[in-house]
Amino acid sequence: MKEKIYLIPGLMTDERLWSKLTPYLDEKYELIHLPIPDSEDFDEINKILDEQIEDEEINLLGFSLGGYIASYYATTFPKKVKRLFLLSSTPSGTEQKDIPRRQKKLEEAREGNFISLDEKKAIDLLEVKDDEELVSIVCDMFNELGNETFTPQLALTLKREELFEKLNELDIPTYLFYSLDDRLLNHTSVKALEGVEHDFKINYRVGTSHNISLEVPRELSFHIENWMKI
Repeated sequence: MKEKIYLIPGLMTDERLWSKLTPYLDEKYELIHLPIPDSEDFDEINKILDEQIEDEEINLLGFSLGGYIASYYATTFPKKVKRLFLLSSTPSGTEQKDIPRRQKKLEEAREGNFISLDEKKAIDLLEVKDDEELVSIVCDMFNELGNETFTPQLALTLKREELFEKLNELDIPTYLFYSLDDRLLNHTSVKALEGVEHDFKINYRVGTSHNISLEVPRELSFHIENWMKI
């Protein structure tokens, strides 16, 4: 029987986020997609996810916002998480410099002013800029999920609190993997770990990619296999 890995996507992404990664892992592991519930409350999200998880102890991987949700789940139900992998993510609050812009976008979203993601914006977000299929996946996920998903998920990013200390107190192998120049990552939070004693396994790659599972899935698969050996 294959060991299971539960996957939580990030802001405005769905199971298509894992489509490039699956071929590298599906022979060894059973990958289970956990969509982010439509809620603005982390405790309610925890409850919904916990009802969907059938196993007593799980390997949990979260991408971006999903990484924070995975961290929140782990600190709430530490005995239920065997391993934790944070992809392009930190268990921390949103950087102060980003809050005003997100608050403005949230106000607009609540008023129904949803701005779709066009190809130009998608290309700007990607490290691999000449892959038309990749651009299409990113645009389709965002636009098809729409404002009903965007509003609660964006609201969640403004309610994040620091979880590093809580996680560090737990006996859960925690693995971070991110791009060194990912402008969507809270690098201030990662840098702060340099002066703190911790047991996190921190790994990075040279590049700008945030959507690592879509852009460099083979490299990511190696890190996941290393994590599963911890």
